[in-house]
Amino acid sequence: MDKNKKLIIIGDSAFAQIAYEYFTYDSDYEVVAFSVEKDYLKDEEMLGLPVIPLEDIEKLYNPENHYVFVATVYKKLNRLRTRLMKECKDKGYKLASYISSHAFVWKNVKIGEHCFIFENNVVQPFVELGNNTVLWSGNHIGHHSRFGDNCFVASHAVVSGFCNIGDNCFIGVNATIINNIKIGSDCIVGAGVLVLKDIESGKIVKGKASDVEFLSERTKNSLKE
Repeated sequence: MDKNKKLIIIGDSAFAQIAYEYFTYDSDYEVVAFSVEKDYLKDEEMLGLPVIPLEDIEKLYNPENHYVFVATVYKKLNRLRTRLMKECKDKGYKLASYISSHAFVWKNVKIGEHCFIFENNVVQPFVELGNNTVLWSGNHIGHHSRFGDNCFVASHAVVSGFCNIGDNCFIGVNATIINNIKIGSDCIVGAGVLVLKDIESGKIVKGKASDVEFLSERTKNSLKE
């Protein structure tokens, strides 16, 4: 595969290393560097590539011919990834997305910018995925379902048909959401949860859909930071 796009990965975590592997061996992007905020810079090199301060990125890599992908996970309900993505976009960088060659994504699926879809995902017809969405390995996203922006779906979740998931949501491993469910923004659906009814914004779901808790004021405040 021709490597005709230069890419900088923002982050130095396990996800950043994984993103490097997927972009390197299953895309037309060439990863040329990693970058983190100066206060979190631990090493000057990772996987044989430089790790540079985010504050200096445009001095070293021209935004006109480089893409970025922010490889951080769901910290503060994806707000860290969202903030870093916006900062890079404001600097003039184009945003990269990745769709695994081993994912099934139907031809009329609408996918926003800066998304990452791992292998063995099934994304059925008429699905809409918002900007800055991550689908980890092996999920089923049913027909006509819609995700807002800045969502993260962990592995082997099932989102059935005609569901509507709001912005800044996290769906845990092996969660199951039945047809025609609406989930508001800023929600956490825990691992193994079976969702049988709609969920209002700002709630955590544990065990079954009836076990719903409001986010604590402390959690809400931390998300705004």
